Formats: sequence, structure tokens, C-alpha cells
Amino acid sequence: MSDADSFIDEVTEEVRRDRMYGFLRRWGWVGVVVVLAVVGGAAWNEYRKAQQTATAQALGDGLVAALESNAPEARAEALAQVQPETPGGSAVRDLLIAAAQAQSGAEEAAAETLARVATQGELPEIYRQIATFKALLLQSDTLPAADRRQQFEALAQPGAPLRLLAQEQLALIEIEEGAPEAAIDRLQGILQDAEASVDLQQRASQLIVALGGTPEPTPGQQG
Repeated sequence: MSDADSFIDEVTEEVRRDRMYGFLRRWGWVGVVVVLAVVGGAAWNEYRKAQQTATAQALGDGLVAALESNAPEARAEALAQVQPETPGGSAVRDLLIAAAQAQSGAEEAAAETLARVATQGELPEIYRQIATFKALLLQSDTLPAADRRQQFEALAQPGAPLRLLAQEQLALIEIEEGAPEAAIDRLQGILQDAEASVDLQQRASQLIVALGGTPEPTPGQQG
């Protein structure tokens, strides 16, 4: 390589370095901001996770302490003093309050507590359906069968989380209304459903026998 070529290369490299330094002086702050944003975002996520964990632990500790009371009335009062910070936490607390109220014989108050959970639109559907289902069970002696049927049918829709339990209750309503054959058909459908639990299958089979029917083999028993 000639001295001229070497000189040209050195000048070219120097110009390249000058341009790079100029670029960094002008735009280097962008990189700093990006790094700070990434680090800050990670730190915020960790802080948020820690806060959520602490909130959940505090709620759990409060609920456990309230449930230590032996008398259901005292449990309901203690649970009412727990103040959750999320809608889901409030729903869990209210479901426990309703259970304590029902155990104490205050079924009307328990149904009202459950109705409060069932109508909270910001809650996941499973919370609202559990509350509705439990409220209907508590009102089996006070709510007309037609009203209970309508609400259980809504819970028994395909894909609903409590659909099989709702089907069982619909069968009981059909027995109450003097339609045992319809109840048997519905119970046979529960037996044939692959999602039915063993306990639910046993209850359906026993009820079919009590109604004078013969339980059909479940899918696991066939063949």
C-alpha cells in the first residue's frame, strides 16, 4: 500500500470516528432513555408484583383470622370487617360471609349477600355464577319453582362452568313439579356427560333408581 493510500485510509477512518462521535453527542441520550425505560419498567413490574403479593397475603391473613371464630354469627361479623382492595377479593369475602350467614340460619341475609356478588359486572363470570347458584339453593323453599327453573336454565347453558350442577337442580325441580320421567331423562344425560364428576354421577344414578328407572352405563363403563 502506498503512503498516499495509507494517508487516505487514516483520513477516512478519522472522518468516520468524527461522524460517530457527532451522532452519539446528538442522539446518545435516546439510548440512555431507552435503557432507563427498560430498567425502570422491569423495576416497576417487580414492585407491582410485590404489591399484589402483599395485598393477597394480607387478604388471606385477614380471612383466615376471621374464620377462626367458632360461632357462624361471629364469623360473619369478623369477615365483614375485612376490607379487600380488589373486586375479586371482595367477592371471596362475601361468599364466605354468605356461608356463615346461612349456617347461622340467616338464609335471607345470605341470599342478599350472594345477590350482591351476582350483580357485580366487573367480576369474572365464575364468581357471579357461583353466587347465583348458591342463592338459588338457599331460596328453594321460598322462590317459586318457575323462577328457579328460569335461573337454573341460564346456568345450564352449554359451556357454562356450573351447567351440570344446574342440570341436577333442574331435575329436582321436575320431580317437585311431578314430572319424574323428564327428571330421569335429564339425569341420564348427566350420566352420559364426559365432564360429570364421579360424585355427580353417583347422585344421578341413585336418584334415577329412587324414581324407578335404570341408570344407563356411563361412557367409561360401556364396552
